[in-house]
Amino acid sequence: MKKALMALGICGTVAMTGCGAGDNQASPNGRDGGAGIYQQSGNTLNVNDERPDLYNEDGRKGMKDKSEDFGYVRHQRTGVMGADNGQNAYQAIDREQIADMIGKFSLMAQNVDDVSTLVTDEEVLIVYATDSQNRDETADQVKRMAMSVVPRWFHVYVSDDTSLRNEVENFASLDTDSRDVDELIDGVVKQMLKSPQGRPMTTGENANGEAKGELNEETDKDDLSNQMDQGK
Repeated sequence: MKKALMALGICGTVAMTGCGAGDNQASPNGRDGGAGIYQQSGNTLNVNDERPDLYNEDGRKGMKDKSEDFGYVRHQRTGVMGADNGQNAYQAIDREQIADMIGKFSLMAQNVDDVSTLVTDEEVLIVYATDSQNRDETADQVKRMAMSVVPRWFHVYVSDDTSLRNEVENFASLDTDSRDVDELIDGVVKQMLKSPQGRPMTTGENANGEAKGELNEETDKDDLSNQMDQGK
């Protein structure tokens, strides 16, 4: 009798364990009902939701160095009108985090130190100090470091004229809705363009990643005037 009761108890325990495992198992299509491999949030299925924010250095204390991990995220359309608006992704860009990353990457270039980086909604402005004998090559290195980080619609402007550092830093407290901010940025960009900008990005783009005819009006006029003067 005792053996029968013990056998019954073991079977019950195994059955309960099996049910628990079934609840946590991810379904074949990636949508799980419990804590499976995929953690679903809206239309984004994150494989590794426990990864701390790269910008939050304190998040790594006592943990494995997550900088060695690959990053993988799966996106699916929701089928709901307006839910897949690309504007959401545009708004999700952390510009300060990107500026931090660009600054750290720029310091990897030879003879570059003391880098100030501003990231707006479509421009990256970088002022750096350097003792390089080849200003054009250094400018090209810094610019391409930034281009490798930001979305492709961004334009990158660099300058080794450290007197412009304060001009760039003045934008730190502003945002895209600040009064006359576009005109102010254009003014600083015109000054930065007096410094070397490196080689053209592609055959259809200039050194700053601007396509032909994409320059802002004032800068375009200045370039046209310079070309006319050189042609005389």
